[in-house]
Amino acid sequence: MANKPRSAEIHPGPGFRVKMNFHRLPAELMRQFAQFQTPDISDLLNRLYAVNPAIHALTGSHHTLCGAALTVKVFPGDNLMVHKALDVAEPGDIVVIDAGGSTMNAVLGDLISTKAKHRGIAGFVVDGLVRDLPDILELNFPVFARGTTPIGPLHRGPGEINFPICCGGVVVNPGDMIVADAAGVVVVPVGIAIELLGRLNAHRDANIEYLASVKRGDFSNAWVDRTLEEQQCPVVRGLSPAQEAEMQHLRLAESTHGVPAV
Repeated sequence: MANKPRSAEIHPGPGFRVKMNFHRLPAELMRQFAQFQTPDISDLLNRLYAVNPAIHALTGSHHTLCGAALTVKVFPGDNLMVHKALDVAEPGDIVVIDAGGSTMNAVLGDLISTKAKHRGIAGFVVDGLVRDLPDILELNFPVFARGTTPIGPLHRGPGEINFPICCGGVVVNPGDMIVADAAGVVVVPVGIAIELLGRLNAHRDANIEYLASVKRGDFSNAWVDRTLEEQQCPVVRGLSPAQEAEMQHLRLAESTHGVPAV
């Protein structure tokens, strides 16, 4: 007589494993990214490292995040590994959870958020849902996610901690930089963080005068015409308002009196 199907077993290894340590960038280096807004960082990453905008600050537009990613992958509807992540994270880490964008269950709520705040975790970025938002709001603890649900998770596994995940369509490796603000969430691959910081500083310095002149209303769009000309884009001149009014008058005359419109 057959008992429980073997396919229901959880197997050690890929899909069910925990890595306790990963390389983190120096804290001072990571803090320097906090002076830049996510759109500026996204621009210099060629617009390919911003997560899906459905993942946003549920706890208020004033909340920002800047720090190392501790990655968690969960089976939709389960959060065993989110609980374990509280023991793995170091102060300042951002716990990034790949729940596959599931709308089945929340993967964390007010209790995990309270524990995380006590552990010094900077916040959560969740590709999925959370619960107990009113109580999380009272904590003043940053949570970025797709939305909320009252349906809680199970605590059985499987899942992974500190292995590559996908969050909002972007691959996140443990130790990658996460920068999040009211405009969205951006992932900075750890291997290019130092170079990118230099480019961000140079880009900001080069644009100070340009931005100031735009704010004064002193700017030109001549570059747009040059671009259109280089690309040989046809530019068709339409009728002036007076000419358009005359054409409408003639069309009206033709329709009511049979006078041909010239």
